[in-house]
Amino acid sequence: MTTPSAGDGRPSAVRLVRSSTLSPTAEYAYAATAPAGARLAFLAGSCPLDAAGLTVAPGDHAAQAAQCIANLGQALADAGARLIDVVSTRVLVASSRQADLVAAWEVVRDAFGDHDVPSTLLGVTVLGYDDQLVEVEAVAAVLDDPAPAAS
Repeated sequence: MTTPSAGDGRPSAVRLVRSSTLSPTAEYAYAATAPAGARLAFLAGSCPLDAAGLTVAPGDHAAQAAQCIANLGQALADAGARLIDVVSTRVLVASSRQADLVAAWEVVRDAFGDHDVPSTLLGVTVLGYDDQLVEVEAVAAVLDDPAPAAS
């Protein structure tokens, strides 16, 4: 099995595991692995906050999910990782309506594209910031470039 890369030529440490016996209706791989040499990055929940710390798009689950993904992408970059290095996600949605969960999930799913990592989607009662409806947690695995040989 080949290891995908994200356009920068750097391979991903993550290998998505498919199941031929579990339901094919899930929109994600059922498991993912990373090799022993990978550095793990555990990301805090990405919130729908702008640069000033204000919650964006009150009342809009999809728009908040998009901001969460943008913030997650920045946190990954700061850790030396990319979306394709993500091993798993947890998507929290403050709602008891399945349609709201689906609206947030579709944004997250689309952001990951073919790198459909294992994910958990949860409806919760409340999240930490005023007007916050969505939060996305992630774990990533990174293969760091080996140090250049001394000359």
